[in-house]
Amino acid sequence: MPIPAPRTDRRCSAVPRGLIFAAILPLALALAACSTGTAPTSPPLKTGGGVYKVGNPYQIAGIWYYPHEDDKYDSTGIASWYGPQFHGKPTANGEIFDQNALTAAHPTLPMPVLARVTNLENGKSIIVRINDRGPFAAGREIDLSKHAAEQLDFMTKGTAKVRVQYVGLAPLEGGLGDGRGVAESFIAPRVDTPPEERKVEGTAPVTKVATVATAGLPPPAGTMSAPLASAPASVPPASNMQPIPDGAPAGPETVQRVPVTGPGNLYVQAGSFQNLQNAESVRQQLAGLGRVEIQTTTVDGTSFYRVRVGPLTDVPAADSSLQNVIAQGHKGARIVVD
Repeated sequence: MPIPAPRTDRRCSAVPRGLIFAAILPLALALAACSTGTAPTSPPLKTGGGVYKVGNPYQIAGIWYYPHEDDKYDSTGIASWYGPQFHGKPTANGEIFDQNALTAAHPTLPMPVLARVTNLENGKSIIVRINDRGPFAAGREIDLSKHAAEQLDFMTKGTAKVRVQYVGLAPLEGGLGDGRGVAESFIAPRVDTPPEERKVEGTAPVTKVATVATAGLPPPAGTMSAPLASAPASVPPASNMQPIPDGAPAGPETVQRVPVTGPGNLYVQAGSFQNLQNAESVRQQLAGLGRVEIQTTTVDGTSFYRVRVGPLTDVPAADSSLQNVIAQGHKGARIVVD
């Protein structure tokens, strides 16, 4: 969040009038000189200049992140924003961060790519250029530039429930291109990650369960890539959220309005498992943290069992619940909107 400007209402002590006049005269002359010219403006920041980058797995605050190509990425969560403190500094792929451009930081998507971000609280939707890594605060899905947060109407509030959809590769020269992405795909060497680094969350012991009540969900609109075997499955959008078309007639920087069925419910997803018994073990472990349920979904023909705490009332409540879940050993837990 921007740092508040220092207070300027300090009380002044008594100063001889002659000294006040001597101090004011040079200032008045300077202002008069400036009035005859054009106010100086800062030069525009360079656009583009970075490289296409996927990146190796990395660890922040005990949590491992696994960057990878995912042209079917479609996820929900909480967006935050960043601006002045990073303005003009290099991004993770070598570009220059401009808080006044439509850009964003994401923990795992390649760079630079285009993604559509939709504010699920007001239906406003834009395309942004992902050229940086972050956010690394637990429970955050994406970090938008100041301008992007302004366009989605949540800069003052600070956070928003959002949906993030992959669009395509962004042009290396900068900007959004036509807002549809380019057809090429990334070509990157396979990263061999040590097994111990793949354990994003604690593995639950397998227990025998006679019957387990699960809340069935229909398959999501569209398809999505299956996750790494040891990492939580990506959260598909709610079944009533249809794909959002890219490239508005007025250009890629246009803010679109899309139908939303309401702000959606907040959950903390402790993990997503292919083994129902493992999911039930985690559900029982987290039973003291509130309402915990198992939801089933199908990704590319494979069933996954998602253990979720909630629904939760608001972002602060979700943040608090997330910290409790992480404290139970599930460092890969995340906040989702459904």
